[in-house]
Amino acid sequence: MAFCMERFFNTAGPMIEADHYCIDPLSRVDWEDIQKLIRDKRYFVMHAPRQTGKTSTLLAMMHALNNEGRYACAYANIEIAQAARSDVSQGIPAVCSAVSRSVALYLKRPDLKQWFLNECIKLPPQDQLFQLLNHWVATSEKPTVLFIDEIDALVGDTLVSVLRQIRAGYAQRPEEFPQSIVLCGVRDVRDYRIHQSGGEIITGGSAFNIKTESLRMGNFSPEESKALWLQHTRDTGQVFDDAIFPELWEDTYGQPWLINALGYEITWKLRRNRDRSRKITLQDYNEAREELIQSRATHLDQLVDKLQEPRVFSVISELLASEEDIVHAPPADVQYVSDLGLIRTRPSIVISNRIYREVIPRELTWSTQVMIGTQETEWYVTETRALDIPKLLSAFQQFFRTHADTWIEGFSYKEAGPQLLLQAFLQRIVNGGGYINREYGLGRKRTDLFIEWPLDEAQGMHGPLQRIVIEIKLRRGAALETLIAKGLEQTADYARRAGAAEAHLIIIDRDPVRPWDEKIWRRDESHASLAITVWGA
Repeated sequence: MAFCMERFFNTAGPMIEADHYCIDPLSRVDWEDIQKLIRDKRYFVMHAPRQTGKTSTLLAMMHALNNEGRYACAYANIEIAQAARSDVSQGIPAVCSAVSRSVALYLKRPDLKQWFLNECIKLPPQDQLFQLLNHWVATSEKPTVLFIDEIDALVGDTLVSVLRQIRAGYAQRPEEFPQSIVLCGVRDVRDYRIHQSGGEIITGGSAFNIKTESLRMGNFSPEESKALWLQHTRDTGQVFDDAIFPELWEDTYGQPWLINALGYEITWKLRRNRDRSRKITLQDYNEAREELIQSRATHLDQLVDKLQEPRVFSVISELLASEEDIVHAPPADVQYVSDLGLIRTRPSIVISNRIYREVIPRELTWSTQVMIGTQETEWYVTETRALDIPKLLSAFQQFFRTHADTWIEGFSYKEAGPQLLLQAFLQRIVNGGGYINREYGLGRKRTDLFIEWPLDEAQGMHGPLQRIVIEIKLRRGAALETLIAKGLEQTADYARRAGAAEAHLIIIDRDPVRPWDEKIWRRDESHASLAITVWGA
């Protein structure tokens, strides 16, 4: 088969229907409402997390409007001006250049680009964008519409100047200024905190108070997620096991980049599946998922980079610690983190999807995993190739006793330090061939780990698996027996749901006064006929 003729799952740049599997971009927005906003001469905002299809949707909207014939619509990506930072003398000409080039490209108006280069560039930068848009409208036979993408890539005085020049022309629309302007970025304009060169901080809402709507693009629905993958089946005849699709939804919750990245991983990078006569199995899916996580792809790296932002930290740290029933972070921070796509807020605040829940603690402890010394695998694998979890957890007790204070102090997310340290310790071991799945979140008051370990080295994750659940609870002044009783009930329930035959409960004592000899212990318990080993640390 000539693979080069196939469409494929796209993970970079706008969708091209001839090349990529794709969902109709206009189906992902309320196109009727957007058309009305444009007819009503509104200026508004569209925002969505990175790599969710914003650019593809804006381009589709532009082409639809131009094909309709009522408007002259252009799309301009102004990210090029980011390098100018607060230097208006460099930033505004870069913005104007991007706009004039876009009008030339999409509307066949090279004259506007030439006018900018010959005349507009001579004007003060604080007036260039206003005059460029005014000239475009004056020389257009139709009302003009402008989509400005990556608006929040701009910073400082450059961003303020762009917003204020647009605002200055608002009253002259549509005869002297564009009928409608749409600003698009990762965040709503209200979340912009703009640091001007003089030290003043202003908000985007005050600099762009002409905004009438703020529209957020959502993720794919479960039906759209499945439909995208089934385009591969329709084009190539290659079938997916139906058991994959519930897992795909839980792993991605419709995040478009993740769905496409997993699709590309499983249909192409997993080389055996290049044989299109081969049915793609759930085991293939699990392997592709792990490969994607371990690849530390750009999208996932960008996600982790956001964790160091103070506004993100204030929200995610509470979710990782799993100790509180409510988030104490300011509502504006919660909304900001939601706009970034890191969390969902309904019906409760949780990390957006299962892959993000997996990636975040892994990446936060990456350097710790690398620095934790381990011996050869023989010491924690039995003769039957099973993980000796009691031996592992006993080793962790001693490791925690020796290194807890030093290692936890090195974590930026210190409140979740004990949970993260255990996960780093186990991940370093399980990276040798198994998987760790994590469950944690607001109000859980625990972190649940589910380990799957292959018992047959030749078959790997395709063969028989050892399944173990480990539940972590923190002791902060609570009565030990009460904490254990509740933990046993929760651990047994989690083991039942996970189909695990082995269960462990770890009680981590955070009392700095209590001596380590009282914190380190082990005892055997049971709940609902399930044997559970309880560990103190």
